[in-house]
Amino acid sequence: MRLGLLGTGNVARALAHGWSAAGHDVLLGSRQPEDRAELGLPVASLDDTAAHAEVLVNATPGAVSVELLHSIGAPGLAGKPLIDIGVGLSDDFTELSHPNSSLGEQIQRAFPLTPVVKTLCTMDSTVMVAPDSLDGPSTVFLSGDDPEAKRTTGRLLTDLGWPPSSQLDIGDITTARGQEHFALLFIGIAGGLGSHTFNISVVTRPATVGRTSKLTVIDRAGGEGPPSV
Repeated sequence: MRLGLLGTGNVARALAHGWSAAGHDVLLGSRQPEDRAELGLPVASLDDTAAHAEVLVNATPGAVSVELLHSIGAPGLAGKPLIDIGVGLSDDFTELSHPNSSLGEQIQRAFPLTPVVKTLCTMDSTVMVAPDSLDGPSTVFLSGDDPEAKRTTGRLLTDLGWPPSSQLDIGDITTARGQEHFALLFIGIAGGLGSHTFNISVVTRPATVGRTSKLTVIDRAGGEGPPSV
């Protein structure tokens, strides 16, 4: 698959190496591609990267991502799944750039013909491409409105080492807020551990046999269903 990664930072480079090793055709997009020859990866302009790609990946700084995507233009993005990994943080890492929304939502709103899937933003680049380097399985989240774009993203996550059992679809693009807001807790955990190389795992209660309990069913369309027994 032809993948266009917008950005040339640690995240974009790690993902490019990971997906390239899995057999994908990767291209990094930069505003100054002529200054990125030392990366050892194919680099092109943002426009050329978007034109090349079947799937786009936003790995640009979250505070400027929408502006950079506008520089490519809606026609260049239309119809292509866009995997959004960006999170906008202040320089001191204490505030989000989109405190009452999410970058994922803002991109989806700005480019309605581009199906956006939020994922991989709750961990550092090392874990993104080597989940098996941790001491046990952990969880990667997916948020988005388009089922086919999510399936494509899920296959690409599997190629990075995330089995389907580690992938958790948490709902539509509004749930990207939860993923992005985790960034503040991530900073706190990293400070406590003295390391950024970690992830979280969603652990549920074991299934019970012969015992009934009332659960509230949350409908993905936005409402609550009746309790189930």
